[in-house]
Order: sequence, then structure tokens, then C-alpha cells
Amino acid sequence: MSPLIPPFTEETAIAKVRAAEDGWNSRNPARVALAYTPDSIWRNRSEFPVGREEIVAFLTRKWQKEREYRLIKELWAFRANRIAVRFAYEWHDERGQWYRSYGNENWEFNAEGLMQRRFASINDLPIQPEERRFHWPQGRRPDDHPGLSDLGL
Repeated sequence: MSPLIPPFTEETAIAKVRAAEDGWNSRNPARVALAYTPDSIWRNRSEFPVGREEIVAFLTRKWQKEREYRLIKELWAFRANRIAVRFAYEWHDERGQWYRSYGNENWEFNAEGLMQRRFASINDLPIQPEERRFHWPQGRRPDDHPGLSDLGL
């Protein structure tokens, strides 16, 4: 496979999306931040982190709140140095209430394949524990676990 740098092909765009999913499922803010440029610009709900330091702080807060986080991302579209994804993740809060969060992200990459802009729109749906669909052990989603389309999400 060619490197995961623009311009993307369908194969490299799918691999880039899976690499991002794997990073986020690690729940390691410092590791995740390395996929972004040092001056990366984000919009995530009502927060607007800029740069790796703010990204690490944001993700640290996020994963303290969103417990047992499990994420699936899926390629929606790509062109040149941009990728659009849709995603869903499941998590629970400190009281044990489960949620499935749905969203879309627009990504823009520099020539080295680091994300320089990330714009996310996200909605949270409270769910009952028996409605959960993401049951793999914490960490990377197994290769044989269904994706969003397979799960009807």
C-alpha cells in the first residue's frame, strides 16, 4: 500500500480512517495528537482547540467523562487532501448512563499526511445497556467486528 498521504486513493483513504479510529480507541491523548499538525485547528461541539497541547488537554477531559469509549469510523467521501467520515461511539458517564454518539467529521491534511483541520458535528443519544452494539474489549476494534453500515448505523 502507498503511504497514507495526499492525494488519497480509495484504499489509502480507508486506511487513513481506520488508523484514526485505532488511535482514538487507544484513548491515549498524546498518541492521538501526533496525527495532527502542531498548529491543527479543530471544531468539536462547542470547543475549538488549536494545536497539539490543546488537543491533548481536550482529549484528556473527553475520556475522563466518556468512560468505556468505543468508536467506529467509516469513510464517507474523499478528494485530494480531504476526507469526510461518519462515526458512532458508545460510552457511559459517571452515573452509568450509556450513550451512542453519532457524528460527521471533515478532515484536511498537509502534504506529510498530518491533519491540519478537523471539523466535527456530534449528537448524543441516551441508550439502555442492552442497546449497546460495541462490545469488544477496550482498545482497537477487532478486524472481524462489523462496521457502521453492517450494524445498520
